[in-house]
Amino acid sequence: MAPDEPAVAVLADVLAAVLVDCVDGGASVGFLHPLTAERARAFWVGVLESAARRERVVLVAEDADGVIGTAQMVPAPQENQPHRAEVAKMLVHRRGRRRGVGEALLRASEDAARAAGRTLMVLDTAGADAARLYERNGWVRSGVIPGYALWPDGSPCDTTVYWKRLDAPR
Repeated sequence: MAPDEPAVAVLADVLAAVLVDCVDGGASVGFLHPLTAERARAFWVGVLESAARRERVVLVAEDADGVIGTAQMVPAPQENQPHRAEVAKMLVHRRGRRRGVGEALLRASEDAARAAGRTLMVLDTAGADAARLYERNGWVRSGVIPGYALWPDGSPCDTTVYWKRLDAPR
């Protein structure tokens, strides 16, 4: 794992709980039912190791009861895309929805990208609530890819792709 192993282990566990909650709630975020805590934790250990190598920034939102959401800013690794980054695995626990957590995570990911010198961000989503959030925050819908991914129950779902210029005047 990363430098402070006990702290990373605890973080992996709490992020795993958020991921399991989102999948249990029907979010298409790369996992199918049933998502065990062990599989979710293994995913987060890998993500946190990647963050320790400075390949991504992991953002965490907390409330009085603990971790309530997360998002990642992943700079494009390609040599010809030093200006681009992706928002990945933006997750908000069901108990924290409709409280501004998603918007705060989205803005924090944009700020992290700007700090890394990135001027273009992309993301994809299958959820209508998330789509409204992105559009409300200036993201531009690029298009829909039919049957791109699966819902947690294994049925196909469409995915909408968004982009946003970070160097444009606000």
